[in-house]
Amino acid sequence: MKSNNLKRYFQFMLIVLAAGAIFPLIYLRTNYQGTILEVYGMSLSQLNSIFSVLGVAFIIGYFPSGWISDRFSAKKLISVSLFFVGLAGIWFAQVPSYPVVILIFAIWGIFSVLTFWAAHLKLVKLISKKEEEGRFFGILDGGRGVVEATLASIAVFIFSRVLGTSTAVADKQDALVNVIYLYSGVLIAVSVLIMIFVDVEDNSTKKTEKDVKKGPSLNLATLKKVFANKFVWLLGGIIFMSYIVTWTVYYFGGFLETNVGMNASIVGTITVTMLWMRPIGGVVGGFLGDKFGKSSILIIALGLATLFLTAVAILPTTLPNFYFSALIILSGLSVYTIRGLYWALLGDCDIDDEVLGLSIGLVSFIGYLPDILLPLVMSLMLSSFGDAGGYNAYFIFSAVAGVLGIIITLIFKTTVNRNVKYTEQESHQSAV
Repeated sequence: MKSNNLKRYFQFMLIVLAAGAIFPLIYLRTNYQGTILEVYGMSLSQLNSIFSVLGVAFIIGYFPSGWISDRFSAKKLISVSLFFVGLAGIWFAQVPSYPVVILIFAIWGIFSVLTFWAAHLKLVKLISKKEEEGRFFGILDGGRGVVEATLASIAVFIFSRVLGTSTAVADKQDALVNVIYLYSGVLIAVSVLIMIFVDVEDNSTKKTEKDVKKGPSLNLATLKKVFANKFVWLLGGIIFMSYIVTWTVYYFGGFLETNVGMNASIVGTITVTMLWMRPIGGVVGGFLGDKFGKSSILIIALGLATLFLTAVAILPTTLPNFYFSALIILSGLSVYTIRGLYWALLGDCDIDDEVLGLSIGLVSFIGYLPDILLPLVMSLMLSSFGDAGGYNAYFIFSAVAGVLGIIITLIFKTTVNRNVKYTEQESHQSAV
């Protein structure tokens, strides 16, 4: 038994490593935007256009990714996804022309969502036992944050060592190419490890993944089975509202500089500290969810995030910086607890294994629509209320979403409890 658990945990950690390694390569602009613009000779508007197309590709890919994960081996899908994202990264390191860069991002969009997203969530669901789902999904998000932070630290070290004090574009290109090779190499290596070592066992049937019946055809009966499940729609709504709340982390830095007047160095320290709340919030939230109920802890986390965001928005900026620093870090802790928990509710959704991937795809499509909507909302806030007022208005908007998220989660929790009670009564009557 202990041997089987160790095997499960090792396979799970490989999936965490995969989830943490696949997206930083695609989002290199987070730390190297200026260098990318110089090295690839593109404008900021061109780079933004690439990422707009990427965002649309992500949204389009979520739902079919679920169907694909039901039809094919999730393990193989993950392995293939990592391999081709890494391979495209090696191509990207050759510093090709702008049209080729667009093609590379298209490849990344396909293999990071269409073939990867639902497959990796499905594997976590299959690996975890019912009583472990909270901690497993919490560790998935928290561990992903650790992997991203660790790889980013190594990448920054390599970039700095290669570049030194030079400001020449050729030297910046060498430094950036080394970083791209680092991420690409890790992805290809993890791809091989997953193909060799992951052998997922379905805990309900005790069959290996290769023995589990392939998913059903994509027909009206299958779609009806997915679309008629009220839990799928409720979970989609929970993630939609929760994701709006979690998006605030991208704007805390701008708020601290624009509204509070902190310098860039202090802001950087605060936001990096906030990033390290991701593993803490994800892991601790997951364990608390297993102990006290996933829905209950998610409601508490959403409530705390709502309070913190409201305080950030309405408190006078003349207060000492300490108060805003503490609020931002606490907001980050609650946000990352939310991120670590909402997918853990998947186990309460009464979904048949044969349509699990398709259901994940639909939930993801609904839940991650804010990726397209929120930049537009933020632009509207800034144009309507100015720079300072725009941040405050956006945080209030996000707090309202948090309240709606609590309401939907309460409905979800009540529905789940009612469903469990009904099932127990049915079982009792059958036994009698």
